[in-house]
Amino acid sequence: MSSHASQGIEFDEPLIFERGAPGRTGLSLPPLDVPAVEPADVFGALARRTPARLPEVSEPEVVRHYTRLSQKNFGIDTAFYPLGSCTMKYNPRVNEWAARLPGFSRLHPYTPEDHMQGALELMLRLERQLAEICGMDGVSLHPAAGAQGELTGLMMLRAFFRSQGRSPRKVLIPDSAHGTNPASCALNGLDAVAFPSGPDGVVEPETVARLCEKHTGDVAAIMLTNPNTLGLFETHILQLSKIVHDAGGLVYGDGANLNALLGRARPGDLGIDVMQFNLHKTFTTPHGGGGPGSGPVGFKRFLEPFRPSPVVKEVGEGGTITYTLDHDRPQTVGRLRSFYGNWGMMLRAFAYITEMGHDGLRAAAEAAVLNANYLRARLGDTLQVAYPGVCMHEVVFTDRDLCKELGSKTVTMDLAKRLLDHGFHAPTVYFPLVVPGALMVEPTETETRQTLDDFVETVKGVVKELREDPARAHGAPFNTRLRRLDEARAARKPVLRWTPKE
Repeated sequence: MSSHASQGIEFDEPLIFERGAPGRTGLSLPPLDVPAVEPADVFGALARRTPARLPEVSEPEVVRHYTRLSQKNFGIDTAFYPLGSCTMKYNPRVNEWAARLPGFSRLHPYTPEDHMQGALELMLRLERQLAEICGMDGVSLHPAAGAQGELTGLMMLRAFFRSQGRSPRKVLIPDSAHGTNPASCALNGLDAVAFPSGPDGVVEPETVARLCEKHTGDVAAIMLTNPNTLGLFETHILQLSKIVHDAGGLVYGDGANLNALLGRARPGDLGIDVMQFNLHKTFTTPHGGGGPGSGPVGFKRFLEPFRPSPVVKEVGEGGTITYTLDHDRPQTVGRLRSFYGNWGMMLRAFAYITEMGHDGLRAAAEAAVLNANYLRARLGDTLQVAYPGVCMHEVVFTDRDLCKELGSKTVTMDLAKRLLDHGFHAPTVYFPLVVPGALMVEPTETETRQTLDDFVETVKGVVKELREDPARAHGAPFNTRLRRLDEARAARKPVLRWTPKE
């Protein structure tokens, strides 16, 4: 059944600062029941001389403003969201229900340990679940995002080497890895050594062996995303791990694409020493938007002394088990953030894993891989597949041949913009950078065959239109509130702050 977009009422919504009027309010406050204080007497020179220019609005204005903004949002709750490399998967509502249970949602972060036993037990159980899933000996829930998880994993590696009296600095990073890897190296004072993957899109052992020989004694690690950013499984992973281990380095696994491996392969069994999870990509916690993320780190036993502190500990046995926080960690890399991680994300991930179980997680991974390959097969005669053969959780197309055929350099962008007119968010475009005119599609396990068929037919229709009436597609989108924007000007001269009209 088609779910294409159609016309409807669209409000031209101003900024909240442009609404309201002086003296307008949406609340009532009781009389002051404490002595009035003059701010200047308390804050001195820091006291404001003029009131903050905050919007003065009524309750209906506030409700309508944010309701209308929410109606402009295109998300996974609205329609198919095929962004690749991001895993925009549906968040089951039962996870949201669990995270909102009063005993959890009202738990203050300064609650004494003996009053938060249930929370500590849940954290420890989630650590054990994640460790079992990825084949690691331990997991830290501290990192607030996948990028901070990368940072943490490298901090632990560096601390491990320091405990051995070593300080290797080179970290090998293939061009098919995630873009945050070099930044995590730089923040740790390590040197990123970039190298190309092979012609089939995966890392070649010979290349890694040459780099290890070139940097003998100075190889700290290799950072592998598996499946990689091209949506391909690193078929030489066991050999790559051995080469790096023999060179005295460790293997960091970027777990961003773990959604393709659940129940099928465990990174720890493939030679990975430390890895981060992206709970929003694999375990259905909310994704992006500047909100709370979570990037737990899994590690092998020899790295346990260096994990972030404090650590949840189980004390006693049988019916007398209690839970406590262990701060006595002399070799720890320290505290990464306030408190112990983003609690709501842990709850959602725990609810998802507990509900799904081993069989459910495996079925999710198998469906995700099947859906990606279904799109690869059905669109392979319309869009050129960047790397032939079976993909994993996502498929990458290239507009190389279409650009030559049509004499255009904007096929990918035109296709992406025209999809908006049909009610589909565009796939990831022009990424990975190693693929010219890339379109990366990740359907995840939650999309039905009917939705995928609808997407396929729409893409085929747009490509047909590109051949017959390229000017129309080049002018898209037409049905959105705003037409095609000047993205170059937006990037070079962004307007980031509202200023009132005097």
